[in-house]
Amino acid sequence: MRQDQYERLQTLTEKLTDVFLEEANPETWPGHGIAAGQMDQQTRGDRYWVKKNAAATLTVIMKTSSLIGVIQQRSAAGAPDGVQPETEEPDGLDGEIRAAEKEAARLLNKLGTAASKEAFDKRVHGK
Repeated sequence: MRQDQYERLQTLTEKLTDVFLEEANPETWPGHGIAAGQMDQQTRGDRYWVKKNAAATLTVIMKTSSLIGVIQQRSAAGAPDGVQPETEEPDGLDGEIRAAEKEAARLLNKLGTAASKEAFDKRVHGK
């Protein structure tokens, strides 16, 4: 990927994030302040569509961010098609996210193991 494409991708991600922040604001959704049971079918449908649109925008942001991450990894690995991105902090937020994901996976695995053991004990020992 060329440097100009990489920079455009970063700019696009920033623009999409601004759009998402506007779309995800519940104060701007149709039916704001009205109980769900009091909304008519049109308002509920419009509200659902606005939420779904915000979620779709977030999906595009995640895809572009993922692509940027792949480019950065290739650059760090010295791949010929990689782009040397300008980074403020080498591990910064990405490092924190990776650490949080690793910790979450560890905790989920621990919970799953405990639940499996409990179910096994209940079946075998009747505890």
